[in-house]
Amino acid sequence: MKNRVLSAVAVFVAAMAAGCTTSTVAQETPATMTSTASPGWSLVIHGGAGVIRRDSMSAETEAAYMSALDGVLSTGETMLAGGSPAIDVVETIIRSLEDDPLFNAGRGAVMTEVGTFSLDASLMRGDTLDAGAAAGLSNVKHPISAARKAMEQSPHVMLAGDGADQFAAQQGLEIVDPSWFYTDRRWESLLKALERRGVASPENLYGPKPQTNPVESIEREDLSDLAFPDDRKYGTVGVVAKDQDGNIVAGTSTGGTTAKRWGRVGDSPVIGAGTYAKNDVCGVSATGTGEYFIRLSIAYAICSRVELLGETAQEAADYIIHTSLTDLGGDGGVIVLGPDGTPAWSFNTEGMYRAKASSDGKKLIEIFGD
Repeated sequence: MKNRVLSAVAVFVAAMAAGCTTSTVAQETPATMTSTASPGWSLVIHGGAGVIRRDSMSAETEAAYMSALDGVLSTGETMLAGGSPAIDVVETIIRSLEDDPLFNAGRGAVMTEVGTFSLDASLMRGDTLDAGAAAGLSNVKHPISAARKAMEQSPHVMLAGDGADQFAAQQGLEIVDPSWFYTDRRWESLLKALERRGVASPENLYGPKPQTNPVESIEREDLSDLAFPDDRKYGTVGVVAKDQDGNIVAGTSTGGTTAKRWGRVGDSPVIGAGTYAKNDVCGVSATGTGEYFIRLSIAYAICSRVELLGETAQEAADYIIHTSLTDLGGDGGVIVLGPDGTPAWSFNTEGMYRAKASSDGKKLIEIFGD
């Protein structure tokens, strides 16, 4: 809004200098533009970034990811077109991604050095700047819902560890045995990481186990026939949505990094680093080497460039990712919605699972960087 006011002032000054009447300039005022413009809706999604190359992914694996992204994108399109609030859309899509073992969030999350799970998520709404986050969850089926409950049902922004698990249970969220998050794929990744580190492997506490509840099984539960790229370092899921009322909401969820130690927490639950939203400015969800994203406050930095420098979402994202992050030695990417809802993304890795759609009918799903 600040940029719009400054633009209107600039137009007024230029018009006066050119001898135009004030009634002509009044057509360009923010109030007039607000009354005539339709906010529409838009949506952008990511499923993590990393060393994701065509030559390291089978056709079957590529098809599985494309299908997963298309499914959640379609869900979001239907909800937004039907008038659903952005916050419900973001939570719904991330919950679906948390249930899909293709992604490093919820089921399919990577494992810590001792063979356990530590899940993080955050959510922020751009109309009120309310935010919620949960870090170090171990048994909450949908971490993004814990983040929303922290925002709406507690006086705090971030809850962590056992307390966050307890709060989620008190709020009636679904609690599961940690074996729910287990996949053979992530166990094998842990063993390889520990071998490289020279650390003995822990006991396999959670798997493999036979399927005991067919109702809970999903189509892609067996991933044994898929060949995966090396995405262990940057796996995260995120969504940014703008609804028909013009509200922007951003959310992020992750299982963290493979073989992490000492209660490590990355950028995903950190407001301003992995997630940020502000109406009429920007919405961001990030994926990458969290330590760098925290140090640079990546999500907030992008929105600040949009708000204060007048850059487009694409320009701001490209500068932060390809200059600030790259110069510091960090890897990863972001998805962004600009003030008018235009989707954008930027990454300095070899690929990022990503998708976008908007009310103008444009839709795109991509994986690779070439």
